[in-house]
Amino acid sequence: MQKKAVVLVSGGLDSATVLAQATTAGYECYALAFDYGQRHRAELVAAKRVAESGGAKEFKIIKLDLSSIGGSALTDMKIDVPDAGALGIPVTYVPARNTVFLSIALGWAEVLDADDIFIGVNAVDYSGYPDCRPAFIEAFETLANVATKAGVEGHGMHIHTPLMTLSKADIIKQGLELGVDYAQTVSCYQANSDGEACGRCDSCHLRREGFQQAHVADPTRYRKL
Repeated sequence: MQKKAVVLVSGGLDSATVLAQATTAGYECYALAFDYGQRHRAELVAAKRVAESGGAKEFKIIKLDLSSIGGSALTDMKIDVPDAGALGIPVTYVPARNTVFLSIALGWAEVLDADDIFIGVNAVDYSGYPDCRPAFIEAFETLANVATKAGVEGHGMHIHTPLMTLSKADIIKQGLELGVDYAQTVSCYQANSDGEACGRCDSCHLRREGFQQAHVADPTRYRKL
């Protein structure tokens, strides 16, 4: 029987690559995205495109309202998205986002009788978010096996992070080898309704630099300023 996996899909470059990796590894993939009050809502349209083109068995959007607690430039319109280069943990960090997302993914995995969850976190080319580090993933996997029926019954829940130690350029190279169409993805923190990127935020900077270092054309659509 084909193994099932829940794959977190944001519509961005990294999650599109992870979905392709999980599919290539033989998993029947269930793609999960979140409408959490983010300003860059074009990523939800992109997430649907990525899930469909990536062959996901099912695509689900869970609606949350993290804007009600704020604390991030991605969920509070009163906080400006900074240009790339800010020091420390940037204001684009969404408090506890990956903890919340993985918890819901864990619940869906139990319902599906899936023992595997894939997430595109990365500790190399990232913005300094604490919930993208190996220590966080290891701690969450331990929690998952204590807090769930599946874990208690000995199935074992596994959190896969195949991009954790890869550079953005290496992620792009692997994705292209797997047939990922990066023109379908949206990474910008303040993309407009048409999915056009600002070209200034940290996510845009990392994405552009990744394509340059991979020596491939950047398919990103940037809005005219």
